[in-house]
Amino acid sequence: MASASRPSIRSTTKPGLRVGCHFDIADVVAQAQASGANAAQVFLADPQKWKVGEIAYPGGSAALKQDAEAADIALYVHSPYLINVASLNNKVRIPSRNLLKATISGAAKIGARGVVVHGGHIKDDEDLVAGFVNWRKAIDDLKPDNEVKVLIENTAGGKNAMARELPQIEWLWQAVQSSPNAAMVGITLDTCHAWAAGLDLATIVADLTKITGKIDLIHLNNSRDAAGSGADRHAPLGNGTIPAELLLNIVKEAKAPVIIESHGDPTTEIAWLLDRL
Repeated sequence: MASASRPSIRSTTKPGLRVGCHFDIADVVAQAQASGANAAQVFLADPQKWKVGEIAYPGGSAALKQDAEAADIALYVHSPYLINVASLNNKVRIPSRNLLKATISGAAKIGARGVVVHGGHIKDDEDLVAGFVNWRKAIDDLKPDNEVKVLIENTAGGKNAMARELPQIEWLWQAVQSSPNAAMVGITLDTCHAWAAGLDLATIVADLTKITGKIDLIHLNNSRDAAGSGADRHAPLGNGTIPAELLLNIVKEAKAPVIIESHGDPTTEIAWLLDRL
């Protein structure tokens, strides 16, 4: 049953453009509407734990789904940070697969459009190919019985990361596309991560689109650090080391929903973007 104190519907976003921030799931609809967002990203549970239980939203998953649909808010779920389906360690890989499946199931219950998952990594002395094979097996293991996509996010650092450099992203994409469940997989472009990885933000949309066909979601974040630093430290959109024009052009070119994760004031962040578009 939906919560009795459902907020009034309000959005300041432009027609056809989905823009939002990462919000607390307990009050996500009210927070999104208060900031003028028509999209929102949430954790279903503690991102540092190996389980997904009952969500904190009043009335549970069904209420959140109903309230978000009534407010026309597109929901996305960020998976727990612990997930690393590429790992060659059974004690990490198997729990990661199980947690991914549980997160997808939970996301489907709230009507989310996608689950963002980090590309993961392997150890220095291990074969990258084995990590890509493990990713394909993880996708094979899913049940394609809902509309929730697995949105693989590019990585900021780590020389043995599955999704940092463009060649690795291409190999990973080829691996997951060989799965019968390939239609369930998409891509999240994190601008801070791409900057930290030393990728060219002037061409990143074209570069990724050439590999994947499209970009499904943008994590629009500035960076506190220099290009190529490998450091995953987000900065507000109006600050940081990434030139504003690069960020704005990415949104214009990708034509994908935008989630801002800089942890600044959501209203200010969204307004900064919309005013410049």
